[in-house]
Amino acid sequence: MQRIHLESGPTIGLEVKDIHKSFGPTKALQGISFNVHSQEIVTLIGPSGCGKSTLLQIIAGLEKPDRGNIYWEGKNLSNLPTHRRDFGLMFQDYALFPHRNVFDNIAFSLQMKHVPKNEISERVKEVLELVGLPGFEKRDVNTLSGGEEQRVALARSIIHRPRLLMLDEPLGSLERNLRERLVYDLRNILKDSNQTALYVTHDQEEAFVLADQVVLMNAGRLEQIGSPAELYQKPKSVFVAQFLGMHNLLDAKIINQGKDKWVETKIGTFPIESNLIGNITLLIRPDFINIDRNSRCQIEGRIIEKIFRGNYHRITVNVNDSLLKFELKTNSLIPEPGKKVQLCFDPEKALQAFNNEN
Repeated sequence: MQRIHLESGPTIGLEVKDIHKSFGPTKALQGISFNVHSQEIVTLIGPSGCGKSTLLQIIAGLEKPDRGNIYWEGKNLSNLPTHRRDFGLMFQDYALFPHRNVFDNIAFSLQMKHVPKNEISERVKEVLELVGLPGFEKRDVNTLSGGEEQRVALARSIIHRPRLLMLDEPLGSLERNLRERLVYDLRNILKDSNQTALYVTHDQEEAFVLADQVVLMNAGRLEQIGSPAELYQKPKSVFVAQFLGMHNLLDAKIINQGKDKWVETKIGTFPIESNLIGNITLLIRPDFINIDRNSRCQIEGRIIEKIFRGNYHRITVNVNDSLLKFELKTNSLIPEPGKKVQLCFDPEKALQAFNNEN
């Protein structure tokens, strides 16, 4: 008999199941559940105060949930203290020891475990190579730049090879240009070391660069889980669309005309594919608009603002007293502010309807 070999899916490392946490009358977390697979990078994003850091502390064992459990490879960690979970933590404040050089900062956890000196030396050299700081062993940490401090802190977090590395806004204290450079390096370092990671940030661009999967939170609840592309292309609620920077939201009504559905708005009526009926909120995506009159639908308005953003212009257009923002390629023939413009779009790509309850 011929044997059939079935490929198994990725192993679930961390399982967060139905986590609830309140502080007095404030419900910080309300039924949070998601998984992190082995060697996967998952980012937790959301506005300040949505519960991201509280959830991280519960996973680390620094806080107790009111209800729910944390599992690692199917084993319940609820009663396991922080130091026995074998998770690594890296915070915005790197907390490097100012009186120790780079080597002793990185080696500290291994020294506390009485790991042999030759093994410590080898592992420090290994992680310094990994984070792009070879030969930094004897450097005084007080002479490091912000980016170098971040890399040393990361090396210290991964040298003991944690099952899960948790990072809480680790780039938040760095200036914007440095953060944008380091976030790509950080993803490469985590992938090169096969590190399973949970990364907390409020910065959507940072989260999307790093993540295999994104967990978007709001007011202690999960709004959406998916890949960066899934969230951006198909936001599930008005909140998700707004958080991702899509603000062209209009009150609208879906009507049937024969076999087709149309959406009525104050700026026009357009064909739409949607299972919703009646009153809805309509999103007009900013990035599927052009001035090609061969497109199926058009809207006309007056340009209020035109901002150069490198490979595209961001324009604000007044359409029947609605201010809408769009992104047009720089090589488009865009009129100057004060002039009228006709904008065209494919409704299947540019329009998305949301239930008003969202």
